[in-house]
Amino acid sequence: MKYILLIGDGMGDVPVPALNNQTPLEVAQTPTMDRLANASEMLQVRTVPQGYPPGSDVANLSLMGYEPEKYYTGRAPLEAASLGVELGPDELAFRCNLVHVERASNGRLRMIDYSAGHISTEESTQLITALQEAFNSEKIALYPGVSYRHLLVFSGQLPTDFSTVPPHDYSDQEVTSFYKEYEKVPSLAHIMEKAQEILVKHPVNRERERQGKRTANAVWLWGEGKRPAMETLDARFGIRGGLISAVDLLKGLGVLGGLDIIHVDGATGYLDTNYAGKAQAAIDVLKKNDFVLVHVEAPDETGHQGLAKEKVQAVADFDEKIVTPIVEEMERQGEEFRVAITMDHFTPIHRRTHEDWPVPMFIYDSRGVTQPAGCTYSEAHVLAAVEKNGLKLDSGAAFFRHFVEQEE
Repeated sequence: MKYILLIGDGMGDVPVPALNNQTPLEVAQTPTMDRLANASEMLQVRTVPQGYPPGSDVANLSLMGYEPEKYYTGRAPLEAASLGVELGPDELAFRCNLVHVERASNGRLRMIDYSAGHISTEESTQLITALQEAFNSEKIALYPGVSYRHLLVFSGQLPTDFSTVPPHDYSDQEVTSFYKEYEKVPSLAHIMEKAQEILVKHPVNRERERQGKRTANAVWLWGEGKRPAMETLDARFGIRGGLISAVDLLKGLGVLGGLDIIHVDGATGYLDTNYAGKAQAAIDVLKKNDFVLVHVEAPDETGHQGLAKEKVQAVADFDEKIVTPIVEEMERQGEEFRVAITMDHFTPIHRRTHEDWPVPMFIYDSRGVTQPAGCTYSEAHVLAAVEKNGLKLDSGAAFFRHFVEQEE
């Protein structure tokens, strides 16, 4: 049996006025997902436990069968694992976003763009390298990642009342009070302030400004934590396979879960990602293994940006360019397979941030299911089908055990 987990990050939404009060999932053309859903088992799954932040770190950790209550230590340590950065016992990893902020004359700070205009990896690597040269010390190290997403490792202790927030939760909002948190850790506050001076003068930003693009004029540190201790999926469930994503967070989860991390050229985490390459990589993984996870970031990114038309496109692309080729190849080969199609969390366009609501998903089994849902895939249809004959599960761990057909 082959197990295929396909995740459209942040794909869930609520009715959008600009879409005639429909959700992007309802508006998008998704013929393959709808065909599969019609013959599938519907589920509603709580991927984010009560009291936990509804981020992709917690939600995807959950979808992979790990209880956040037991394994979650923060987002950045997962990204460190992806980059091959070994954290020492006294080291903390921080996610380091390149962002665009505006500072008013009275010192108030506003988060304009959490992604610095979705800066390219080539440009951002130059910027992070310049910062690393400026800040390199025994206590601080910076590592370049993909696009605006990077890593900072800090050696030392943090005050117990220190906390950070994700910049994508505060797009076009004032963040002065959050910025002041860094004053509790002078070395981090120095980095935040000095980075702005270095970045605005860098040739990469001067060229972006000349082209009318948003500059990466600041860094934002968040998601801090120590390395978690995780058993592999092979040890827990007896399955081996690979993970395909453009996002370091997901890759880190795969590393810690013992999966092969498949690099795909041109995987950007946005609408311009290399869909064909990701789909083919998944097919190749399944030739040798029994499990593959494919993660697509674009629905979440467009949700954070509040872009309805683009989120519809992201959902349609997920169906056409990821779900369709993978499923059709499995059907062509005639192998038995189970495919779960889901989101990790909701990212409603009107909120431009994550919600911790239970997510709608379905599991298609090539051998058939006892009570097919008989409906297409949408938030409302899954809810109705679940109330009739589907499953409500209180954790991602419960979902994963059900998905790979293993009991508690």
